[in-house]
Amino acid sequence: MCYGFDGEAALRRSLDRRDLLRGSLAALAGVGLAAGLGATGLGATAAQAGGGHPHGRRHVPKELISLQLWTVRDALNGSPGYDATLAHLARIGYPRVELALGYFGRTARQLRRFLDGIGIRASSSHDGIAADAAGLAQKIENARTLGQRFLVVPYLNSEREDDWKRWAEQMNVEAAAARQAGLRYGYHNHAHEFTTDLGNGRRPWDVLIEELDPRLVHLEIDIYWAVTGGITSGDGARDPEGFTLDVIRSAPQRVLQYHVKDRDPATGDMADLGTGTIDFARIFRAHPVREYIVENDTPDVTPQQTAAVGYRYLRHLTY
Repeated sequence: MCYGFDGEAALRRSLDRRDLLRGSLAALAGVGLAAGLGATGLGATAAQAGGGHPHGRRHVPKELISLQLWTVRDALNGSPGYDATLAHLARIGYPRVELALGYFGRTARQLRRFLDGIGIRASSSHDGIAADAAGLAQKIENARTLGQRFLVVPYLNSEREDDWKRWAEQMNVEAAAARQAGLRYGYHNHAHEFTTDLGNGRRPWDVLIEELDPRLVHLEIDIYWAVTGGITSGDGARDPEGFTLDVIRSAPQRVLQYHVKDRDPATGDMADLGTGTIDFARIFRAHPVREYIVENDTPDVTPQQTAAVGYRYLRHLTY
């Protein structure tokens, strides 16, 4: 499900919280977090991020390609292990990764030294809503230590509209703190945001785009899940890519990151990039972003092969 962390435990904690994050901005003052976004980081426009190419043809810039580490979790946790798997990603050519599943026995500073040594940057991470202000401060401090640009909430789920409103309020608070520290704060979708009936014709996605502050919170659109949500709901059954583009265009929040994974034509399951049905070129052409993150929760052969196939696909795709 590409949560990248213990989603169910995070949900249980969040459902018990009401006002834990109020005042968290003040709590962050003692951490020494600097303001400002940096000259080379978040100032690029979406058009610049797309990269130019003669005759109107564009490529995904190499420096914007990443991998969500949830894709290679079996290799990280088993054989060949964390260090060897990350080194393999560097050899493939990945310049960055989106962190998940923790730091595997390292501190943030130790992990930064390791990643710097193999030439990979942790530009983003999947982190649940913090339990309290201290947890938020630690999450932000770790992200700054690692040199990240993005913090992303990977998964929330409820059939109660009040829960989604409360989560949106909490995310707005966290996003304000992240912005003060020079970070962008986002939300990552699955399919259920487009299919869960909250009553009165309302779905979680409706609540999120109404309640999340577009000045503070961006969207990390998981293309596979948006396509699947459109097909499942019926709203995008005939044109799932069109449904996905409508999702992007209609949201007041900016879409700055994509999760890029394909959809098997026979089963509808996830597939390695380029082997499925999703027309990524159409989506990228209409809306370039600042980070293109390869992912497949269920690698077709091995996690290492999925990573290599995904990187090659994005490097050679024109749109």
